[in-house]
Amino acid sequence: MCGIAGCYQQRDGFALAEAMSNRIAHRGPDADRVYAFDEGDVRAFLAHRRLSIIDLSTAADQPFTKRGLTICYNGELYNYKELRAELSKSGVHFRTNGDTEVVLEAWRRWGPDALRRFRGMFAFAMLDEDSGSMYLARDPLGIKPLYFLRREGGVIFASELKALVTAVGSELRTEPGALIASMLYYWLPEQRCAIDGVEKLPPGSWAEFRPDGSSRHETYWRVTDVATEAAAGPRADLRQVIEESVAAHMVADVPVSTFLSGGLDSSLVTVLAKQMDPGVDSYTITFRAEDQRLEAMPDDAIYARKVAQQFGIDLHEIEIAPDVVELLPRIVDILDEPIGDPAAINTLLMCDTARDAGVKVLLSGMGADELFGGYRKHLACVMGAQYQRIPGVLRNGLVGPAVRRLPVTVNGRGLRYARWAKRFETFSNLPEEEAFRRSYTMYDADQLAGLISPDLDPYVGKLLAEHSDIYHDTTLTDHVNRMCLADSRMFLPGLNLAYTDRSSMAASTEVRTPFVDPIVAQAAFSIPGSEKIHRRVSKLALKKAAEAWLPKEIIYRPKASFSAPLRAWVRNDLRELVDDVLLRGELVGSGFLRQAAVQKLVDDERAGREDYSKQIWQLLTLETWTRHMRSLGVTITSL
Repeated sequence: MCGIAGCYQQRDGFALAEAMSNRIAHRGPDADRVYAFDEGDVRAFLAHRRLSIIDLSTAADQPFTKRGLTICYNGELYNYKELRAELSKSGVHFRTNGDTEVVLEAWRRWGPDALRRFRGMFAFAMLDEDSGSMYLARDPLGIKPLYFLRREGGVIFASELKALVTAVGSELRTEPGALIASMLYYWLPEQRCAIDGVEKLPPGSWAEFRPDGSSRHETYWRVTDVATEAAAGPRADLRQVIEESVAAHMVADVPVSTFLSGGLDSSLVTVLAKQMDPGVDSYTITFRAEDQRLEAMPDDAIYARKVAQQFGIDLHEIEIAPDVVELLPRIVDILDEPIGDPAAINTLLMCDTARDAGVKVLLSGMGADELFGGYRKHLACVMGAQYQRIPGVLRNGLVGPAVRRLPVTVNGRGLRYARWAKRFETFSNLPEEEAFRRSYTMYDADQLAGLISPDLDPYVGKLLAEHSDIYHDTTLTDHVNRMCLADSRMFLPGLNLAYTDRSSMAASTEVRTPFVDPIVAQAAFSIPGSEKIHRRVSKLALKKAAEAWLPKEIIYRPKASFSAPLRAWVRNDLRELVDDVLLRGELVGSGFLRQAAVQKLVDDERAGREDYSKQIWQLLTLETWTRHMRSLGVTITSL
C-alpha cells in the first residue's frame, strides 16, 4: 500500500509533484521517487511513496517503467499470481515478483478491460509514453482514494486531498454545498468534494487525459448492475465465498494481523485468518469506565477476549482515552475532508499501536453490515414500515409525544434505549427513501435549513434530491437490499472506507477489508432481504454461514457499534473548545451557521434533553477543518 501523486501537462509539474509527495510521506516510508517524462508535447511527473507489502525488493520500487508504460500504483492485487501465470504463458517476461508489474503488463495486453480482471484494492496512474495519454483508475468499490484537479489543460492528482491543497492551495476555494452535505451526513458522498473543482475518481471507473487537452471517463463496474444480476441469479454459497475472500486477502510478504472487536464480522475474519496462518494476532479497544457509563456503551472487549482465548489468538488491548483536545486538529488534518465520525480516532490509535509493534497489514470486518443488512438503521426501517400499520391516532397522538418527552440521561447515566426510541420516532412515519435517509443522517430538512444562512437554503433541497436519485436508481424489488445497495454506494465509500484509509495510512499501515470485494458483493445481493433481516434478527444469512466457524454466543450477541465515548468528550473534555472554537468560531461569525441554532443544540445536549453529541462533534470538526484550510491559503466561501 502506498501513496501516489502526479502532474500531467503542468509547467511547474516537478515542483508540484515533489510537494505533493512530501505531504503524503506517511503513506509510504519505505521508498520514494519522482519520475519525469518531458518529450514532444507531453510533460508528466509521477511521484510515489512506498509501503512495502508484496515483493520487498528495491526492484519493485515505483514509479515503475517498462517498454513505454510507467505506472504509479497504490494498492494490492490479490489475484496477481494467477494473472501473472496467464500473462507468462502468452510470452510476457517479468523482472519482479510483485503485483505492480502484473498490473502494468495486464494493462498493456488488455487495456482498460484488465480492470475487470483485477481482484483487489487500487488506485493508479498509467502513462502511455507512445500515445502521450495519462490514465487514472480506481477499484470497483472505492477502497482506495484518488483525487484530481483539472488544471492548465491537464490534470494533477493524488491519493489524498491534502496533497493537492499543499501544492495549489492558493488557487482553491471551499464548496458550500459539500460543507452542508457534511453536516447532513457527517461525511461526504463520493460525488462531492469539500474543495471546489477537485473531483474524486468514482469507484469502478477510469479516465484518460490526452496531450491535446481532451479527456474521457468510463465506468467498468457498477454495484447497481451487479446487484440486479445477482438478485436474478442463483444464490451463492456464502461460506465458500467468504472463506475464499479472506484467503485472498492474506496474500503478503509481511505478517498479517487483524482488528477484533468481538462482534460477528471481525471475529469471523480473525478466526478464518488464524486458520490460514497460525501466527495471526489481533488488536482491540477498550474505554474508560466513566466514559462507558455516560455513553451507556457495552463492554465489547469481553467478547474479543473470549474469541481470542477460544481460538488461541494473541490479543493486544488498547484503551481509548486520548487527549481529545490535542487530537482533534490531528484527526481533522488526517481525514482530509470534514468527516465527523469519531470512529476514525479508534482506527488511528489502533493502527499507531500496531505499527509501533512492527505490524504493516491488518484485516478488518468492515463492509459486512452494509452488504448484509447489519446496521440498526436497517432493522429500524423494516420495523418502521411495520409500525406504520398501527392506527395514526395512536402513533401520532400517544406514542410519539411520549417518546419525545423522554430524557436521554438521568443522574449522569446515559439512557441508550431512550436515545434509540427518540431516533426511531423521527423517521418511523416517513416513506421508504425518506425514512432510510433520516435513519442515519443528522437532521431533517427543516432542522438543517434552520442551522445555516437562509441564503444557503437551495443546497438543502439539492442534497435531498441527490440522495433520492441514488436510492431509487435500482430495479431491486426488495426493501432490505435497496438499503444495502444505497449503503454500498454512499455510506461505505463516503465514510467507512474513507476514514479507514486515511487513519490507517497516517500510521503507515494497510487495512484490508475481505467483505468489501466484488465477489462478496455479488454473493450478498444474491440473498433475499428476508433472509438478511428476519423478525428482529439482522444479518441472519451471514450469521448462519458463520455457524461453521464461530460459537453462537459470538454470532448472536447484541449489535455494538464501532464508536467512541462522544457524549463524555463533548460534555467534559471538549466543553471549553465547544464554547470558544465552535460558538465563537468562523462559521458562526461569517453567518454560515446561525449562532442561536448552534447554541440551542449545545444547551439541549448539556441539559440532557436530547443527544446532540454527534452533531456538536461534527460542527466542531467542520470549524476546525475550515480554519485549517484558511491557514493553507484556501479561500473560504460562505455562499
